[in-house]
Amino acid sequence: RQLADPDPDRIREGVLSLIRAEGLGLLRWPEAAVRLRQRLATLHHADATGWPDVSDAALLESIDGWLASAVVSGAIDAIDLTSALRSLLDHEQQRRLDRMAPEHYEVPTGSRIRIDYGDPAAPVLPVRLQEMFGEQVTPQIGNGTIPLTVHLLSPAGRPIQVTRDLAGFWRTSYFDVRKDMRGRYPKHDWPENPLDATPTRR
Repeated sequence: RQLADPDPDRIREGVLSLIRAEGLGLLRWPEAAVRLRQRLATLHHADATGWPDVSDAALLESIDGWLASAVVSGAIDAIDLTSALRSLLDHEQQRRLDRMAPEHYEVPTGSRIRIDYGDPAAPVLPVRLQEMFGEQVTPQIGNGTIPLTVHLLSPAGRPIQVTRDLAGFWRTSYFDVRKDMRGRYPKHDWPENPLDATPTRR
């Protein structure tokens, strides 16, 4: 029966019990919460003691701590998962998060490219090859402790090389890529010496 004035604590415990039984898939995860969780998973993978574990098992085990205060009614859709996940971080971690695992990475042309944190062991930077001319250092996050897997894209936006060694790519595989791509995309820049070329968004 419908209750006129239900006890908020009983509602909260009922919702949490349901999530424990059904799993975290019962929650409605907005993109912001998904990306935050992925970023935290990447940091935890690199430094398990310095950042919280946000795996399904860990979150379910600690559900009373991080999620309880976000349950404000019986409506699961109303739970603010982004704020709930941020409650796992102390003040210092909150301050360091955007520096250690930024949403975007600025490439030599000045473009801010969104980092794909889908694989916590290998975050990806998808960027047009021409925007990386002259760059020898493989992009990194986590104060230089986490190399990004660079997906160098063709003018059509398709990966033509995947590398964690940008300098090595320019010295070796680039010339095979150049030979193939010049015929397909003759209007784009494929210089003989990519390290001396000016990066371009074109």
